[in-house]
Amino acid sequence: MCCRRWPRLWLGSPNQKPVAEFDNVVSMGLKPVGYAPSEGAAAIPSYLEKDAGEPKSVGTINSLNLEAIAGLQPDLILGSQLRAADKYDELSKIAPTVFSIRPGFTWKENYLLNAQALDRGKQAEANLAAYRAKALELGKDIGPDKPTVSMVRYMPDRLRLYAKASFIGTILEDVGLPRPKNQQINDLATEISPEKIDEADADWIFTGVYGDAKATQRDTARSNPLWKNLKAVKEGRSKDVSDETWYLGLGVTSAELVLDDLRADLVK
Repeated sequence: MCCRRWPRLWLGSPNQKPVAEFDNVVSMGLKPVGYAPSEGAAAIPSYLEKDAGEPKSVGTINSLNLEAIAGLQPDLILGSQLRAADKYDELSKIAPTVFSIRPGFTWKENYLLNAQALDRGKQAEANLAAYRAKALELGKDIGPDKPTVSMVRYMPDRLRLYAKASFIGTILEDVGLPRPKNQQINDLATEISPEKIDEADADWIFTGVYGDAKATQRDTARSNPLWKNLKAVKEGRSKDVSDETWYLGLGVTSAELVLDDLRADLVK
């Protein structure tokens, strides 16, 4: 469960200006004044561009620009302890600051926490209820004989198989999709080398790329005969997916887009 770490309870209004967890804030109809993307993300997620307004960059999640944040004169700052615990005291001097414990598999709790700080609790609960209903409906439409799903992500210095304690892991669980045994662990992911890409085997394989694909080991892994001989690959059930929604989105809007992608592939 997320923690509440702020000097005083702060309830915002629709006209307030948050520096924010992007997906969470935009999904509630607000326009953040500032954002700090991850190093592997686009400046503003493409799926949020039309609704996000014109927020200013305040660095990245691992290198916040405190001067830039202060210059925006925000009414609220949202973030996580995992990413910026050492900046909390400085940020809270700029504006009331609300930190969840961490991003990722706690995304639903984080969403409700952010919504409480923005006085949008009922709206957030309704949005999550709609997401849950959509996931349940998708699971029913896929049917009782559900395929196993493997989540592969190529990163600059590693290759990950995403597991249960991840954003995408919670979505697959909500739909009721089974995972390979090596991804049925209560952790973010397990790491493998390109030479062991056969460990990604499943009925369906969905792959993402963090940052520039050329800076990862994707080509090495896919040139491996073990990859080419996987049943999912040979039968056309290996698919590249959007990293910004499946892995970096971390909110209800991106979660619903993942459900749309899954439906397009798994419901025939």
